[in-house]
Amino acid sequence: MSTVVSQLAGLADGPVPEKVRAGICSRIIDIVGIAGRASTLETSQAVIGFAVDQGTAPQATAIGAPRAVSAAEAAFVNGVLAHSLDYDDTHLPSILHPSAPVVPAALAVAEWQSASGAALLDAVAVGLETTVRLGMGGYDPQARQSVYFERGQHATSICGAVGSAAAAGRLLQLGRDGIAHAMGIACSMASGIIEANRAGGTVKRLHCGWAARAGVTAAQLAARGITAPPTAIEGRFGLFQAFLGDQSNLDAVTAALSDRWHCDEIFYKPYPANHFTHTGIDAAMALRRRGVCASDVVCATLEVAPPTVRTIGEPIEAKRKPESGYQAQFSGPYTVVAGLLGGAGLGVGLDDFSDALAADPLRRELMARVDVAGDPRLMEIYPNQLPARLSVTTTSAETLVEEVLANRGGPNRPLSTSELAAKYTNNTAGLLPSEVAARIHERLSGLSDIDSVDGLLDPLQRTRLPEVRP
Repeated sequence: MSTVVSQLAGLADGPVPEKVRAGICSRIIDIVGIAGRASTLETSQAVIGFAVDQGTAPQATAIGAPRAVSAAEAAFVNGVLAHSLDYDDTHLPSILHPSAPVVPAALAVAEWQSASGAALLDAVAVGLETTVRLGMGGYDPQARQSVYFERGQHATSICGAVGSAAAAGRLLQLGRDGIAHAMGIACSMASGIIEANRAGGTVKRLHCGWAARAGVTAAQLAARGITAPPTAIEGRFGLFQAFLGDQSNLDAVTAALSDRWHCDEIFYKPYPANHFTHTGIDAAMALRRRGVCASDVVCATLEVAPPTVRTIGEPIEAKRKPESGYQAQFSGPYTVVAGLLGGAGLGVGLDDFSDALAADPLRRELMARVDVAGDPRLMEIYPNQLPARLSVTTTSAETLVEEVLANRGGPNRPLSTSELAAKYTNNTAGLLPSEVAARIHERLSGLSDIDSVDGLLDPLQRTRLPEVRP
């Protein structure tokens, strides 16, 4: 009987359906745009400087760096950048962000190996699938919650390390056995805790980069003969026992493997904030379209699925007074206010999450009127969607309600091609000349016809942009 790692390695070394491959270009474009935009954050500059200081071989492009670095360091930098704006995609119901670790890992190895665009697309596809399936292995359908999160672990960085190893191993042409060892090695490198979601700090921005780096490193070590236990996932002392105890679901990892692919089920983010806030933003924007002004609001209650309250509504005093734009991205009150006031991008954008706006007296006053509560009835939908209900009492004593049950950017409310292009354009505006940004977009859109990805990200080296501090 084959082990879980062996089965996943078989997927990673096998054919990728054309329908699946066709959707991967947009995932890469999304991540490249986000990472480019994040490249001048203070945390990004710290990570870029750290990577450059390692003095590694010039193998791949680290976005924003003055020169090429090793594939592992490039994966680290680009993975950090991809997750730093909380603008990267999400899979539901596992509630993890698969593209942020996997795409940087695959890009770095593909550049190092002068791989074709088609090889890159296939590597990303198998990496995403591996990541999502491991995430589903930690999803409890009865509790409707990720066991990883219940235990304070960041499912993205844990599962993403193994998914990144699958992508890197495929690009290094390790074969099924070699990829299995790479994934098994990555199981020993997987890590990440989510206390920063609750109590602050910027360490969460590192998680996807560390996962990408772990995946690349694991594949490189496997190529040099380092081996892993065949039961690295389901064994008595394997990844699932260590992180999930007796609450893992192995069937969810291997069911219909190779027949069903989850790539099209991953939700794009239209707004640069924690995904739990998005339907609340939609509800607030809907009220604004109905003529509600922020000054009309006497009080408001944002009702969400109970498990999400602790991320976007607790402690409520802190969520009503975010100390930075970054903390505002995890604040139900702030994001409701942003939706009511109207903003940039696709309705609420990066410019709406500055430190200055987080401390703005008007927004603070409005946030003080917003409460966040859990509604058990919404659990019928959560976490296949992240629903919200926003009730507002106005100065005219009228109570208005908007309910949003499906997330924009997911299969039920997909972003159009033009909306995804607009997101990329917004992210690269000011970072690159428009014609250069358009050329990168064009090349990424046509990856299946590119013989080598060499030089693909070169224009994103040595980037300069006025400081962005969301």
